This record gives sequence, structure tokens and C-alpha cells, in this order.
Amino acid sequence: MKKSLLILLVLMSVNLFAEIPEKGKKIFPFPYQKYSLENGFKVILIPFDSPGLVSYYTVVRTGSRDEWEPGKSGFAHFFEHIMFRGTEKHPGNVYDSIVTSIGADANAYTSDDLTVYHLNFASEDLEKVMDIESDRFQNLKFTKEQFQTESGAVYGEYRKGRTNPWEVGIEALRDMAFEKHTYKHTTIGFERDIKDMPNQYDYSINFYNRYYRPSNCVLVVVGDFIPEEVKNRVKKYYGDWKGSYTPPKIDIEPAQTAPRMKEISYPGKTLPMIIMGYKCDAFSTSNKDYLSTFHLNDLAFGETSELYKKLVLNEQKVQSLFTNPGPSRDAYLFEIYVEVKDAKDIQYVIEEVRKTLENFAIEPVSVEKLNKLKMRNKYGFLMGLDSPNAVAGILPQFITMTGDIDAVDEFYLGLDAITPDDILHSTKKYFQSRSENIIILKGERE
Repeated sequence: MKKSLLILLVLMSVNLFAEIPEKGKKIFPFPYQKYSLENGFKVILIPFDSPGLVSYYTVVRTGSRDEWEPGKSGFAHFFEHIMFRGTEKHPGNVYDSIVTSIGADANAYTSDDLTVYHLNFASEDLEKVMDIESDRFQNLKFTKEQFQTESGAVYGEYRKGRTNPWEVGIEALRDMAFEKHTYKHTTIGFERDIKDMPNQYDYSINFYNRYYRPSNCVLVVVGDFIPEEVKNRVKKYYGDWKGSYTPPKIDIEPAQTAPRMKEISYPGKTLPMIIMGYKCDAFSTSNKDYLSTFHLNDLAFGETSELYKKLVLNEQKVQSLFTNPGPSRDAYLFEIYVEVKDAKDIQYVIEEVRKTLENFAIEPVSVEKLNKLKMRNKYGFLMGLDSPNAVAGILPQFITMTGDIDAVDEFYLGLDAITPDDILHSTKKYFQSRSENIIILKGERE
């Protein structure tokens, strides 16, 4: 079946084919059940019309943000690796054999705020997956030798990342933009900490016992299953999971009072790059200033924006222009990435970005243009929900921010309520000179 036809059938099945939900209505189109076990383990079940298919996501609400002890960055990402080493019941090779035998697609990823483990498989294998997943989350076991091998592999991954100039620039931006908060280091961690990681075996056990606890994890199951059967199995496999979650002691970042700029070199060949970051608030579904930045992102920097058309299409001074408005669990940055074709245009491009932001802080966007953007973004969100994996895949960030799937509706309803004046106020608030951070990266070879 063609993907476009499948999407139409999905939308029809949830009464969304006729029209996009009106303002004030829920947007998440599928019914769901949520509950918690006595140990605090949260579960979200979303039956989805996908005969024979299930997606299984375990969200750990811990990322590099939680690495607050000096010298201990990189462990959230490290556990993305070591969690595949297995347990006494299911050693790593046995775990891999089971996953392969059932034809499952298993993987994981880490970011600043979360670590996610996910599998896609046939619904008939759901209980087997619950068995092996619940086992490794409760009974992970790895030797000192395995730990040292894996931590060495992490350092190799870090060194490989240094061949990407964007990663070099982002690492420099964060180190400069943050003084106290753990967002100062990227997800993979400071190089000095990663190099020392093989000496931190005892700390790794402490990290696991502190953060991989039932009340800090959320299970999301989407697809072809009977909810009552899954509830019983969740209790069977996760009900005896013990241990309490210890929140991290994260320092609050002091207010930035002056702009920061730094030029760095990349040991290789690359086009000049500009990475700009403006301090913004943490994720919130009720903060209009914060929510407005998502609309500003499209209006000011999207492929239909005046700035994009000028720099990329008409003047052709810029090779690429893209942004990252978040979200993040704590106050972070609105990031702007620009790849410039000629170093002599760097300052010109920076000024054009600044002028664009100044214009949005003075002149409100039209109501018609804003409403079209809202409709387009909402439609795009719904059209992407075409498989169990697609549905499960959009949820971890929302769940990490708030601990609840309800944040999806709250977020989109909040975006719906944003007015042109809200965007104007938000731009004035966040995009000031004193909150600006700029990294200029140039290659050492032409």
C-alpha cells in the first residue's frame, strides 16, 4: 500500500480526514491509557490499527543534563551503549540472538534531557520483548573489563564526531554560553571526562542505581495489542522493580549580561560557519513567550522566510540556514546555524540575522500568515502519525519535559493561542544583544 493512501486511511479512522481539529480541541488523534505501578513506573498504552505490529519505547528521563558532578560527564550516553551488554539471565549475545530471531528492530539514543530505548516487532512477540527489556532495566550486569571496552568505544565515537565541523562548533558554543548549568557540555560529554571514563567503573554502577529507577522511566507501547493483557504483563514483568530515583543537583545558570563571541578553527577543510545562540526559557506549554519562538522559527528562518530567500536563493551567500528552537527541560538556547560560502560575508550575514530579529520585534506578523502557519504545522504533525513507530517516536521529548503524554495536546493548543503581539513580545524579550552567543568557525585548509 502506498504511504499516501495509508496516511489517508489513518486520518479517516480517527475522524480527522474531513478537517484539522479546530482551535481549542485536542489534536492527538488516538485514544490512550496511562497509569502507574506502585513503584512509580509509568505506562502509556496506545492501541493503533496496525495489524501485527508494535512499537515499544522505554523513556529514561535522564540525559547529559543530569551529569552534575565534576569530571563525570558522558555517562548518560555511555549507558545507551552498556545497556546492550545484558544480564545474567540474558547476556548480551543472548539478548542480541533473541532480538534477531524475532526480526525486531532495536536501537537507542541519548540527548541532553533523555535516553530512549526502542524496538519495533511483531505483536506476537510482545511478551518476549517485555521479558528481555524489563530484565535489562532491572538487572543490568557488566564486568569492569566490559565497562572499559565500552568506554573506550565511546571515546572513539567522540573522536569521530570531531571530524564534523558542526559538532566542533556546537561544543564550543555551549562551553561558552553556559557557566554553571550542565548544558555546558554536549550529550557525549567533555573530552577530558570521556578519556578518564575507563577509570570510573564504580561510579557507573552508582549512576545506574541512581537514574535507572522505575519512577524515572516511562514505557510507551503503540500498536496491535489488547490493553488489558498488556497491563497484566507490565505488572508481571515490572511490578517487582525496586529502587528510588535521586534527582540531580543541577546549578541554575546565572543571567547573561553581555554578548559573547568567539572564533575557532577547524583542523580541516570546511566552509565558514556561524552558530548563534540566544538564551530562552525552558519548555512550557503555558509560557506564551516560549511557545512563540516556534512560530518565529518558521516565520523568520524557514525556507519561505524573507531571510532565507535573500541569503540562500537570491544573493547565494549562504549554503545552508537552519535553526533549533528547542525544546529543553531547563532554560537553553534558540540556535541559528549558517554555512557561509565566503568568509568575507560572515559579518554581513550576522547583521542580516540581527536585522531580521529586530524587525520581528517591531513589526507584528499578519494574522493571516500566522494562521496559515499554524494550520500547516498542525497538518504536518498529523500526517506524520502513520505507523506505531511514528506515533511512539514523537512522544519521548514531551514525556521527558513533563512526565505526561497530555503535554502533546497542551503544546499544540498553546501554539494555537499565540497572537502576532505574542511573537513581537517574545522576540523583544529573548533576542537581545546581552543574551547573544556567537561562534565563528573557519577551516584551517582552503
